[in-house]
Amino acid sequence: MPPRLISQEGRQTHFVIWTLAVLCAILTIAVIVAGIAVFVVYMVYQPKMPYIRVAYAHLDELLYDQLGLLEIDITLNLEAVNDNNKAHTSFSALSFLLQFHDIDVAVLKSNSLEVPKNSSRPLNYHFHSSPIPLDQDAKEAMDKALRRGIVPFDLRGHAKTRWKVGIFVSVRFWTHTSCRLHFFQTNGSTVESGCSTTSH
Repeated sequence: MPPRLISQEGRQTHFVIWTLAVLCAILTIAVIVAGIAVFVVYMVYQPKMPYIRVAYAHLDELLYDQLGLLEIDITLNLEAVNDNNKAHTSFSALSFLLQFHDIDVAVLKSNSLEVPKNSSRPLNYHFHSSPIPLDQDAKEAMDKALRRGIVPFDLRGHAKTRWKVGIFVSVRFWTHTSCRLHFFQTNGSTVESGCSTTSH
């Protein structure tokens, strides 16, 4: 028996199919337009990540006795930097921790601050610690550092940055730091460290 031919006459595409097709087309156009807008904004503003760097550090005094008690007087000047030419930025939740051999020496905090475009703002700290007891490993590390004449301290911290790219796009990032500052025992000056935060 020869195959029967089935006529397609009279069949119509369902309204739902047409609706979905139109919606997909609109969505595709919207994604393309948004991509072009983001690219244009990026080319115009060329945004750069704000960051915090160590501008100056000085170990004004270091007292350490045979009982393993450490006492320091330190000046630490940080700088909140905004290299964006067309956008102001803000820094908030600023908190930094100075440590020796994983033992907390100083907690440094700051209020929120605004940094105009293409400029920087100082964050100046001067801290005098109370006597801090070191454990055995830390005492050995301090004895070794004093023999070498260079005392290391670790600086760890974070801050939240926020700035606008264009009119509508607001960008937020956390910026973190984890670096080591080396101080000469004789005069308290630092070895060049290039210590600054990175954004995530």
